Amino acid sequence: MLQWGVCYTPPSQEDRVEEALYRQIAAISCSQALVLTGDFNHPSICWRDNIAGHEQSRSFLACVNDSFLLQVMEEPPRRGAMLDLVLTNKEGLVGNVKLKCSLGRSDHEMVEFKILSGNRRAQSKLTTLGFRRADLGLFRDLLGRVPWDKALKGRGTQESWLISKDHLLQAQERCIPIKRKSGKNTRRPAWMHKELLDKLKPKKEA
Repeated sequence: MLQWGVCYTPPSQEDRVEEALYRQIAAISCSQALVLTGDFNHPSICWRDNIAGHEQSRSFLACVNDSFLLQVMEEPPRRGAMLDLVLTNKEGLVGNVKLKCSLGRSDHEMVEFKILSGNRRAQSKLTTLGFRRADLGLFRDLLGRVPWDKALKGRGTQESWLISKDHLLQAQERCIPIKRKSGKNTRRPAWMHKELLDKLKPKKEA
């Protein structure tokens, strides 16, 4: 059964309200099929790289990742800021995502998408690193050539992380091939077995 939700979070939402929202998202993510849409007001999140520039946005991103939700919007609907999101807990459930014109005088653009049939088997778009074919010797060599003392001198924590991450991704791209995941439950990590999922489900109050 499909669960559908629409959410709006103001830019300056209180921490206690934000935490309550995260608990609700974690609870409904256990649904068989979930679509959660709305304006979440987290423009600092880069969904392609899975990073965020602000603490509140990092908390939201962690909530989405911990709940194993997929964010299917691929282009920012509002002047380069990704505020309106489409989240789902089932790969292949949402498709044909398109941006339309604004409705009336709203500064939001309409987002159109289709809920695909549960019987339709969607081709997996998830990829993973192929470590069996990786050249780890070259990987170590490339990172060893980086003058880290000079590159990180005088940098703050966030800037140092971005510089380090950029070097790591460049080395990864050269040394570790990408392969497409296939099969049942491609979205779920290998360690996320049924017994653990049952323990993560929220307990019903007596």
